[in-house]
Amino acid sequence: MILSLRQIEEIGAATICDFNEFFFHDSTCPPRRGIRATPIDQFATEYLGLSVNFVRLSSDGSICGLTSYADAEYVIEERGLARTIPLSRNQVLLDSSFVEVGQVKKLCGKRRFTLAHECAHQILFQLETEEEKQYRCRDYATRKVYSLRDLKTKEDWNEWQANALGAALLMPQEEVERAMWLFGQCRKLTNYEGRFTHTDKMVLTEFCHALGVSKSAAIIRLRQMGYIEDRPYRELLDPLEVWP
Repeated sequence: MILSLRQIEEIGAATICDFNEFFFHDSTCPPRRGIRATPIDQFATEYLGLSVNFVRLSSDGSICGLTSYADAEYVIEERGLARTIPLSRNQVLLDSSFVEVGQVKKLCGKRRFTLAHECAHQILFQLETEEEKQYRCRDYATRKVYSLRDLKTKEDWNEWQANALGAALLMPQEEVERAMWLFGQCRKLTNYEGRFTHTDKMVLTEFCHALGVSKSAAIIRLRQMGYIEDRPYRELLDPLEVWP
């Protein structure tokens, strides 16, 4: 299933609207003040019914999260030893580095986006035809043990859609617009080849804090929604007032 960005946005908005009714008992557009960060943990477990667990997924930290549509197993090799870990249907595995001492706050934004990305995979799977669902579940069942590379490349075609939908779930359009109105007076931020002025840096920092996202995820979403314009570094008037 190939979706346009507009279709993904519509799916994200409808899903968040339904979740808000389920979790907050109100709609997505109440006359309220402040910004509502998506409680992605409750979205995953209480709304989607997923089981979320933490385990060491790779020796180099290259795999942050995994999910599966059918019971499977994956194998990881560390220091010459193979270790097999079960991956159940409707389960999300996140790398244990997210909950290590001293890393929880530092990696909070990355963990939240990773979980939103895996939730997006599950939502997109539910939108497939019954024939496609059965085919993909059989495909998993025919080979019970996968390497980490197998499990990720199996979904390469769908990764961009999961990224887009994950961003829409974690940073709903309404909340992004509300945040940019509160923090930036709806003006565009300027990205000078990865650097921002002090004023724009403060807006971006407030945005990340309010929605619980990383700087990199925020920049991608804001650029997509037209709140960031890119200019060459040479146009930056004050090179001392930048955010690398």
